[in-house]
Amino acid sequence: MPEAKEIAINAFSMAAPTQSWAGLWAHPASNGLDYNDLDFWTDLAKLCERGLIDCVFLADILGANDAYGGTPDAALRSGTMLPNNDPMMLVSAMAAVTKNLSFGITGNTTYETPYLLARRFSTLDHLTKGRVAWNVVTGILQSTAKAVGAGKQTGHDARYDIADEYMELMYKLWEGSWEDGAAVRDRAARVFADPSRVHAVRHHGAHYDCEGIHLAEPSPQRTPLIYAAGASTRGRVFAGRHAEATFMSTNSIAFAKKTVQAYREEAVKAGRRPDSLKVFNAATVIVAETSAEAREIEADIARYSDETGNLAMFSQWLGIDLSKYAPDDPITYVESNAIQSIMEAMTKESGGREWKVRDLGAFAKVGGREAFFVGSVDEVCDEMIRWRDEADIDGFNLVRTVEPGGLTAFVDLVVPELQNRGAYKTAYRQGSMREKFFPSTDGRLPAEHVGSSFRAGAGAAARAAETVQE
Repeated sequence: MPEAKEIAINAFSMAAPTQSWAGLWAHPASNGLDYNDLDFWTDLAKLCERGLIDCVFLADILGANDAYGGTPDAALRSGTMLPNNDPMMLVSAMAAVTKNLSFGITGNTTYETPYLLARRFSTLDHLTKGRVAWNVVTGILQSTAKAVGAGKQTGHDARYDIADEYMELMYKLWEGSWEDGAAVRDRAARVFADPSRVHAVRHHGAHYDCEGIHLAEPSPQRTPLIYAAGASTRGRVFAGRHAEATFMSTNSIAFAKKTVQAYREEAVKAGRRPDSLKVFNAATVIVAETSAEAREIEADIARYSDETGNLAMFSQWLGIDLSKYAPDDPITYVESNAIQSIMEAMTKESGGREWKVRDLGAFAKVGGREAFFVGSVDEVCDEMIRWRDEADIDGFNLVRTVEPGGLTAFVDLVVPELQNRGAYKTAYRQGSMREKFFPSTDGRLPAEHVGSSFRAGAGAAARAAETVQE
């Protein structure tokens, strides 16, 4: 019988007063108001490394959430994902106070310029010694399209078609522009780089044009570890081709298991091994020494949760203006340009439960949201291990609640018990983020990954350098 896999953990955060659960910055024990202070982030990093957390996973959106009532008022009042700062600016400081903690950074393929984003990721991969991942997103907000002058938001599946070409260009820049050893750094000869081994990328595709060399010399990973969060049918195809880790948000083990299987099947279709893709599920965790204490903490947090702000979040995720509905109206399936997997989980995969609008505003276990674990140390550990075993997930993205107390409780209470059960690492693996997640690799994209086919040398230079749209 194979050895049970260790549970991986990401601390899910965002450079905003509060994130998934609206309004919790107002709790007297919350440090949410310090989101724009550097100490907030360095303290978070040090706490995570003390608990052997794998990664600080930084969410981001490039627009104001105005899906509820057609204005950003609810998001602004509740301080939920708005305001939000640039997550990339946080990583160097966190890396400077840690040695092993990794960092997942959200970057948008619809609105970010590939040439510039590639350089920023290479820079951070250098500065962190290879502890960086890119969470690839295509964007869901119409407000972003308007804010950047794009007019109308591109359709859901079409955004993934564009993202496929975006990834091709990124691989060319990271893998194909500089050959291994091109940066000779020869002091005696006074030659930094061998120009014959640095190639201009000439990409003229359906959506992107680029002519030029990658501005950064090869970083430890070259291509950062790739995350993708899309759990829709098209999103799973994209993840199977590109992602090395992915995450979803559901509180149904059955839906999680089905989605994990679909991810792994798509990876196989793309010529990869099923275990080449690690799958995380989001989880809210409230833990204490006893179940009763945990329930008291839950009730206390609920008093500060902002109902309208939570509805604004669901309006964003579902692509539906919930302000138009009465509290007892049921949630029914509709197609949208937003996160289709959440709508499916609340309707088609709800197990017969009918969710109403009022349910979505509560701080509680809600359909379409993440796993919700509340209880004693044993109860929480039992549930986490059950999810690992029954759904075949690799780990959890811990959703931010009232911090730093929530994460501190996890580090001090849950981590030691998971270690006692052999379900959590007792030390970090050495190497880059990719080597920590996949010890059999050398830190580079594996040979079966599509991105490695754009690597310079071994006859691949021409493909890496040239794409011309017919």
